[in-house]
Amino acid sequence: MTTFILIHGAWHGSWAWDRLAPFLRAAGSRVIAPDLTSPDDRGLHDDVQTVVSALDAVTDDDRVILVGHSYAGLVVRQAADLRPDAVDHIVLVDGWAGGDGQSMLSLAPGSFAAAVRAAAETLGDGRFIPAPPPELFGVGADDAAWLAVRLLPQPLRTFTDATRLSGAVDKIPGTAIHCRPETYPFDRFGREVGYRTIPLDGPHDVMLSHPERLAEVLLHVAAPEEERPAL
Repeated sequence: MTTFILIHGAWHGSWAWDRLAPFLRAAGSRVIAPDLTSPDDRGLHDDVQTVVSALDAVTDDDRVILVGHSYAGLVVRQAADLRPDAVDHIVLVDGWAGGDGQSMLSLAPGSFAAAVRAAAETLGDGRFIPAPPPELFGVGADDAAWLAVRLLPQPLRTFTDATRLSGAVDKIPGTAIHCRPETYPFDRFGREVGYRTIPLDGPHDVMLSHPERLAEVLLHVAAPEEERPAL
């Protein structure tokens, strides 16, 4: 059986995958979507351990596709580095990715990093990054209203902690799905870590706006090469 482990991005919760998961299950796949929203003072390495625990709970017979959206690109790559034998394929969905020692803020443009630190200092007690306006995730008015009551402050340490990679993750095949129009160079991040890149028309929160289409791409990636359905 194919098991998709879906890891949500910053400010979101496991609910971010609620529209996508039924399409994967309808295709016969199992879906696991851990929540990264506790404890409140967590850092990136705490999130990594949550994903490692999810990987440890999967049976050896499963084909595991580890999916990380946005910030969680860093999380899934470090978790896979710790459990390389448990992951068959890594998928980034508009995901941040880099090498050992890099963090979300070291990869981001300086203006983004400065804005995040300022918001945390002035509005988040120096420890939390307030959720941005939901419209910034590129969704329409209805989805923005739906997001507005769900987005949560993000611990600053998740953005400042440096990743720890041994190199084991580089032996796992990967795919970087990058949304268009582009917000940040997610296609370049994917290429630089050696992943195949696939463009997908839709906003950054494409799992909300186009869940069926994203599911099609994920199922394409998960299938053995000789059995892959056309995109």
